[in-house]
Amino acid sequence: MKKYLDETLSAQERAEALVAEMTIEEAASQLRYDAPAVERLGIPSYNWWNEAAHGFARSGTATMFPQAIGLAACFDTDLVERAAEITSTEARAKYNAYQRHGDHDIYKGLTIWAPNINIFRDPRWGRGHETFGEDPFLTAENGKAYVRGLQGSGKTMKAAACAKHFAVHSGPEAVRHEFNAEATPKDMEETYLYAFEELIKNAGVEGVMGAYNRVNGEPACASKFLMSKLDEWGFDGYFVSDCWAIRDFHEHHMVTSSPVESAAMALKTGCDVNCGCTYVHLLSALEEGLVTEEDIRKAAVHLMRTRIRLGMFDKKTEYDDIPYSVTSCTLHKLTSLECAEKSIVMLKNNGILPLDESTVGTIAVIGPNSNSRIALEGNYCGTADRYITFLEGIQDRFTGRVIYSEGCHLYKDRTSVLAQEGDRYAEALAAAENSDVVILCVGLDATIEGEEGDTGNEFSSGDKKGLLLPESQQKLIRMIMDTGKPVIIVCAAGSAINTEADADAILHAWYPGSEGGKALAEILFGDISPSGKLPLTFYESTEKLPDFTDYSMKDRTYRYTTDNILYPFGFGLTYGNIVCSDLKYENGSAVLNVENLGDRTDDVVEVYIKDHSENAVPNVSLCGFKRVSLDRGEKTTVAIPINEKAFTAVDENGNRRRFGNSFTLYAGTHQPDELSKKLAGTECLSIEINF
Repeated sequence: MKKYLDETLSAQERAEALVAEMTIEEAASQLRYDAPAVERLGIPSYNWWNEAAHGFARSGTATMFPQAIGLAACFDTDLVERAAEITSTEARAKYNAYQRHGDHDIYKGLTIWAPNINIFRDPRWGRGHETFGEDPFLTAENGKAYVRGLQGSGKTMKAAACAKHFAVHSGPEAVRHEFNAEATPKDMEETYLYAFEELIKNAGVEGVMGAYNRVNGEPACASKFLMSKLDEWGFDGYFVSDCWAIRDFHEHHMVTSSPVESAAMALKTGCDVNCGCTYVHLLSALEEGLVTEEDIRKAAVHLMRTRIRLGMFDKKTEYDDIPYSVTSCTLHKLTSLECAEKSIVMLKNNGILPLDESTVGTIAVIGPNSNSRIALEGNYCGTADRYITFLEGIQDRFTGRVIYSEGCHLYKDRTSVLAQEGDRYAEALAAAENSDVVILCVGLDATIEGEEGDTGNEFSSGDKKGLLLPESQQKLIRMIMDTGKPVIIVCAAGSAINTEADADAILHAWYPGSEGGKALAEILFGDISPSGKLPLTFYESTEKLPDFTDYSMKDRTYRYTTDNILYPFGFGLTYGNIVCSDLKYENGSAVLNVENLGDRTDDVVEVYIKDHSENAVPNVSLCGFKRVSLDRGEKTTVAIPINEKAFTAVDENGNRRRFGNSFTLYAGTHQPDELSKKLAGTECLSIEINF
């Protein structure tokens, strides 16, 4: 038996033995994302590129969960882990089927390039909806849950997760290939690197993907500083470039003068696999003495080690018998529905919700996202076997009359090329006039907020210019509001939006996945209570924000600013009336009583800490959270662990430790800021902790 086939040996030993049998040409060929077969060693071809930000993506039919920002809004890491478990189960099911049919193409493997744990620091960033929001702690907790769900805890790794994009990456999309993101040592440790360290140290994430941009002058995919952090944290997986990022070294960043030099720079610094084509020049770099055979073999060992951990050279794994029939099965879609139900955030309600069916006979469903499948998806998505749009969900649930009008195009001034401007406004007005209540479904979709190269719209390479809706929708909202009819706005968008409308109720639905319409209808009619919380700050406008290209955290996110806030991080209303009492700090946990004085509801208990030392962030920081589900009158005690890291701060040199001995701990169903208290109508508990 070949040594690399001996399953009693470690993955490292087997990988070293396998690479030792390769010629240097064969080893170099394995560093491409589309690695060819090495038939004489029994190594099939393998494509490393797979996506699964919210369900197995770009590989045909799969269960589609809410986009990552919606999963973050659930404030429920158990649910996020369950969604990731389903994703890896379906990835295995499809991999098994593909292998039987000899299909080794892109999006068919087990190395999944998710989660995206970049910090959504600026609401203009088009790719922000791929992330878990603006807070490092919330991002890390969700990221670790997603990694645990994808990778599993069996003898064999179920699928290999990948933390991306390392690091300091969050736009602008239009200049990402030449942009130099400048961040202070304090911001690096306090914000940008936090989640990456957590996923490596505490979740064992198998992969890390670099970013397109430079970080303080160094290309992220060949940054000595960033690679030193991976070593410091004990990372023992594989490192992959973002796609065609190494080509940027010589074409845009101008840090090298040729593809050969770029390939050498990336490999020497620690990039194991090239998503792109620059590593075809590795043998030329070897001939020119820019890299050594040892450099090539070291990277190949890392890659073979991951494939061995996935069981690719084992006789049998515990996942080989997962049948294709589990893909998009009823049980999986029920979990997608639960995610959608818990992700939708109620920002305003004057009492109109839940709708009283005894007084509502006709509902007008109006707006470009009413019957849009794309508005359910987000980017990096799979294909659902069935979609329930907002309109369809309401039609399925409501026994009365539903009148539908598209109202306007998502961003163009007309829906028909031959028509005059505003060609659907009259129909929308007629629908509203003949209804008892209007459900106005507006927002964006991934065709106008997303990744550079993936979008084609009036915005900038997928980034938003501001927080207002496109002008076509602004006009529609004003017209419908002027009818005087009760209006409930449902905004589908992956980021902060200011509708500028004084509607009776506002729901932010994100991109809620294939079951989004059913979840929305359940909330509208009171079958369940809304319970999502904002994983990012909704600002009033971008005019008061720092420049988009400024990577300083000053005046950004809830931890550093108190100005220009429309709806705060952590905010979200419910139909219940959760009351918190008797907060204590015991045995490393925040312990408190929670009682529901209203209708049955889900809600989230949020714990924040204020460090009173001079090196702390200006405001509070989220340090714990827990979902509760209570009937009317039900009372429970919850204990929320507080990690020791919550009591640390970071100085200007990037050193993290406990600087102070005085802290305030807050607990409630929102942040302890004045605006949250005003909007929610409830206070937060607080206690002082002194060490």
